[in-house]
Amino acid sequence: MADFILEISHLKKYFKTHNGMLHAVDDVSFSLERGKTLGVVGESGCGKTTLGRTILRLVEPTSGKIFFEGKDITGVSSRSMKRARKEMQIIFQDPFSSLDPRNTIYQTISEPIRANRVMRGKRKIEDRVLELMGTVGLAERFINTYPHELDGGRRQRIGIARALALEPKFIVCDEPVSALDVSIQAQILNLLMDLQAKMGLTYIFITHDLAVVNHLADDIAVMYLGQIVEKAATEELFAHTLHPYTKALLSAIPIPEIMERREHVLIKGEISSPINPPDECRFAKRCPSADAECTSRTPSLREVSPGHLVACCKV
Repeated sequence: MADFILEISHLKKYFKTHNGMLHAVDDVSFSLERGKTLGVVGESGCGKTTLGRTILRLVEPTSGKIFFEGKDITGVSSRSMKRARKEMQIIFQDPFSSLDPRNTIYQTISEPIRANRVMRGKRKIEDRVLELMGTVGLAERFINTYPHELDGGRRQRIGIARALALEPKFIVCDEPVSALDVSIQAQILNLLMDLQAKMGLTYIFITHDLAVVNHLADDIAVMYLGQIVEKAATEELFAHTLHPYTKALLSAIPIPEIMERREHVLIKGEISSPINPPDECRFAKRCPSADAECTSRTPSLREVSPGHLVACCKV
């Protein structure tokens, strides 16, 4: 029997605007097995980051349920949530803006340790900071440096060390390599994989790059305008892509010209508004296969083969 560390049930997050309610996350449900990585992909504005932050309750959900290790944390008090966050952390996208420029590496990494009083004594805390720096590949000589003195890769390693400071079980990785050079991206991805193998961590890895999650994730969920439109094991998704939006994303992955050529799927048409969306497939206006049925109802996410779910009227 699968050991699920995280279970999300009909999660919604709406934002009030002058024109109506913006459906950033709309009726999302999934389960995440302990020690696994779920890649969440989609274009900018599809709700990936909002989903991750809502799960951690950095923004409060509009409705739905969030179960962490079998416990419903959706409506718990801020004090209870503070205790839960010791086991639930986040690595932010921009390693520069997510770090306080006035704090040294020591101050940044030690802050969650001191704030949560998990360790007392200056020497013990310093030893823990040095241990964390070694874990993420930062030399001890950087302990008293500031973020602006380091490159992007080292800054992101600080963010990872900070996330590990409280020994969490689950981490939301919010596009942690998108702001880095390609060579540095590979180093950070390999570090995250090594940490997962060593510590048994569970990840939600948010990205717009399917090539990255193909390398890292056990399962992939594809989001479009606040909804999951396809979810499957990574190998299954790449081998038997079903949703037309996923097919377009896959066709956009660059490949060397010496390899077999891939037909590019161009997405045409206007993106539907996420504000007060009608009861229809949100990809219908851009889908080459759409017909009257697609604009008559919102397709539900259903299992079409073992472990492979898709929300499409034509599948």
